[in-house]
Amino acid sequence: MLIHIQDLKRKNYLDTLQIQEDLRNQVLKNDTDNHLILVEHDHVYTLGKNANSTNVLNKSCEIIQTQRGGDVTYHGPGQLVAYPIINLKKKKIGVKSYVEMIEKLISNILFDYGLEPHVPMKETGVWIEDRKIASIGIHVSRGVTMHGLAINVNTDLTYFNNIISCGIEGVKMTSLDKELGKKIRMNDIKKSLITHFNQIF
Repeated sequence: MLIHIQDLKRKNYLDTLQIQEDLRNQVLKNDTDNHLILVEHDHVYTLGKNANSTNVLNKSCEIIQTQRGGDVTYHGPGQLVAYPIINLKKKKIGVKSYVEMIEKLISNILFDYGLEPHVPMKETGVWIEDRKIASIGIHVSRGVTMHGLAINVNTDLTYFNNIISCGIEGVKMTSLDKELGKKIRMNDIKKSLITHFNQIF
């Protein structure tokens, strides 16, 4: 699969959403090209299309309604967000299989750091024991993906205190640096993600 990678460094959510939409239109016109966006967002809470707005407990930063699946989540500095723009229809990949591939991608990154991730049967995202470290929320239209995944690297986890993250009561959020007890370079996580992405996709 030919993948064009864009590292946007840090960019606000709405500008990045526009980039996703433009790339999706390109993929629909040219099925040989697929894209992967890497980014850290400014502080923002995003709501999935079926989210319960009461899961935002304290409006401490911008709130944006989206078309992705899932409930409410937080994006901000220190969190690596990846948006694959892939034509699943042309690659003959089902939506369920695609989500499982994303889960495997995240898990393989965490394995690189000696962690033991798992995906609970009744929950979303990837977890370390009873702590959630990564979220997944996708949207597929005409066979092409948007939105994607978010891994807490050195994220300020206090922002999750203002929401019922992913609509899961009592959820505990964690990050790579919290689990490992040391700071992890964002560029190292990006390299790991790209390596495993290419292996899986």
